[in-house]
Amino acid sequence: MAPSAEDNDDLLLASRYGDLDDVREYVKNHGSEPLATIRDENENTILHMVCGNGHLDVLEYLLPLVPSSLLAGQNNAKSTPLHWAALNKHLAVAQKLVEYPAGPGVDLIDIKNKAGHTPLGEAELAEWDEGATWLVKMMTLEAEDPEKEKEIAGDEVVDMPQDIEVEIQDADGQIAKMTISGAKGAHNWHSEC
Repeated sequence: MAPSAEDNDDLLLASRYGDLDDVREYVKNHGSEPLATIRDENENTILHMVCGNGHLDVLEYLLPLVPSSLLAGQNNAKSTPLHWAALNKHLAVAQKLVEYPAGPGVDLIDIKNKAGHTPLGEAELAEWDEGATWLVKMMTLEAEDPEKEKEIAGDEVVDMPQDIEVEIQDADGQIAKMTISGAKGAHNWHSEC
């Protein structure tokens, strides 16, 4: 039986509040196909609701049931579920989204919303250093001049940990600088206007 509008609204609420039993009941009654198309009045998906509220158990249940494109689904503000996880400081949820094998992976980190913010930008605005650090470590960073780095490195093997300096400029021109230290867990953020 096709779900009613009320059934879909109930699923959005169950996703928002992390009611895994209600989510399972919906899937039992209506199958998983409708999960990808359910949106609220702001075009938020069930993954926005789950990720914005940190419900890892519900996310783990839903991921194999929804198309991978839903992980990059954008609402009216063009924010993805990862934007919402970052804004609300839900590290385990952010990690699950980015590391989900059938999903878009690290490409999720580069998606900008209408405000021009990536999920990393949202983490920075929320002053969530732990999440911002993890997102930066997951990003595919390209060397500015790979040939020069090869020339400098040569055949030399370096055992000592090295610090990596990262600069990221947001849409407003603000620059965030981060040092990722070779020492495990060490990092330092600062911003310049």
